[in-house]
Amino acid sequence: MKSMTCIAAASAALLSACGSNTTAPVTSNALPQLSAASSGTLSSCADLASKISIANTTITAATPIAAGALTIAGKAVPAHCQITGQMYKRVSTVDGNSYAIGFEMRLPNNWNGRFFYQANGGLDGSVVTATGAVGGGGPLDHALNMGFAVISSDAGHGAATPFFGIDPQARLDYGYQAVAKLTPMAKSIIETAYGRKPDRSYFGGCSNGGRHTMVAAARYADQYDGFLVGDPGYRLPLAAIANIAGGKAYNALASTAGDPSTGFTLAERALVSNAVLAKCDALDGASDGLIQNTEACQAAFDLNRDVPTCSGSRDGTCLSSAQKTAISGLFTGATTASGTKIYSSFPYDAGLATDGWAFWKFTSPLVLDSGAVGLIWQAPPEDPTTFNGPVFALTGDLASMLTKVGATTSVYTESGLSFMLPPTPTNLATLKNRGAKVIAYHGTSDPIFSSDDTVAWYKGLRDANSGDASNFAQLFLVPGMNHCAGGPAADQFDMLTPLVKWVEQGTAPDSVTASVRGAGNAGGVNSDLPSSWSATRTRPLCAYPKAAKYKGSGSIEDAANFSCQ
Repeated sequence: MKSMTCIAAASAALLSACGSNTTAPVTSNALPQLSAASSGTLSSCADLASKISIANTTITAATPIAAGALTIAGKAVPAHCQITGQMYKRVSTVDGNSYAIGFEMRLPNNWNGRFFYQANGGLDGSVVTATGAVGGGGPLDHALNMGFAVISSDAGHGAATPFFGIDPQARLDYGYQAVAKLTPMAKSIIETAYGRKPDRSYFGGCSNGGRHTMVAAARYADQYDGFLVGDPGYRLPLAAIANIAGGKAYNALASTAGDPSTGFTLAERALVSNAVLAKCDALDGASDGLIQNTEACQAAFDLNRDVPTCSGSRDGTCLSSAQKTAISGLFTGATTASGTKIYSSFPYDAGLATDGWAFWKFTSPLVLDSGAVGLIWQAPPEDPTTFNGPVFALTGDLASMLTKVGATTSVYTESGLSFMLPPTPTNLATLKNRGAKVIAYHGTSDPIFSSDDTVAWYKGLRDANSGDASNFAQLFLVPGMNHCAGGPAADQFDMLTPLVKWVEQGTAPDSVTASVRGAGNAGGVNSDLPSSWSATRTRPLCAYPKAAKYKGSGSIEDAANFSCQ
């Protein structure tokens, strides 16, 4: 890691003194250009465990993995070394349970000189295979296959349940401290394995992994060079409470008590999606089932005007007045009873009539969001011995939840909002001034973390940088994509390759080509695709605020016939 003196240096002479990994800017206003990584070779694997000696760390195994033992989209992943271990093993003085930060690293025999921190989703709680996602659904490649050394962790607790939230330190590890502990350890292992630390380090993930990445961009900008932010729940406690508000609202509309999905049925969701398409599909010049200009669509579509109101019973061809009031309120942004806005608005889009959208809106509030709010983020937490998620969600007070996730006690000395959110999401000066880059992407039909919230973050980032942040951060909206994948969308894309090119060569991407996952796709078929679409449709994803627009001629299945405007 370079010193702060080197990072902050403004003159060519000082930048030169920082070493070959940084090139002096051409002018005083230019950002530093980071140099490219160079390749290396793994010295050995079988005896690597005996060579690693790091404080508070136990290496449990170093195992050679043969080429082809892992595959990605049918391709054999090259030979590599799997390292497993734990950090900071302890017994909690609060709940009496054992905790540790479990991890695995995968070190390719033929290394590209780069390190990738794989930020996992949900509640973490398991060490999933360290491969390093490149973005989108049904990937055709991953960081390990590209030659990165990759780490994955459980973020400090060994089960994907919310009960770890009773332990204050486990909360902090989950929020941000596991990253602080794992990062230097991982770079030390890389130095032992390859004879040098990584030339370039990248951090990425989707959902809670996107939140981890935004937190790292704010807290650990001096330790990573590129950040790949996917569908970030960067205000996760607030999004979860808003989703509980949605669960309450849909349950109040339900024809079957306790089943929020009957408050907004599949037929009704398809009705709304089709109405949105009728108003917005052709705004980009092509009637193709995709809404490219999301902001223009919000101005064009009106739920009350454009969807029939039921004059009798609900039958899937209309919405009741009560449904329109509740649903429009949720899309505008859920509030407490007193009118306090909890989280963010959501855009109307084409991806409402999918199983993925339904899970997050109707099931998650009762079985996921409830436990996270009540046990992980509230101070003090609910009693875990009597906690009932559905009851908490359907009967709990939203204002009380909102207060408690921002509260502290003598035991829980850091609030849920403090340990979960990036402390300065729009102040990324350290990252910017050392030449690091951020690429974010977000599906416009994401039902749990709103693309509106990420757009608002990006606008705030622009405002904090004299109206333009595009020289170090870019946002790509993914039309129709649900949460990280799925939906009627071109959801298969690689954002890691352009991020590396931007960081190490200075070439910012104006667009990234995305594909649909139709029949025969090597990354897996997306069942949400309309049957009328080509199985190989492609689209450009455009750097915000640009959006894809049809050129007026040529196949609408081919990205080449669209431009970013």
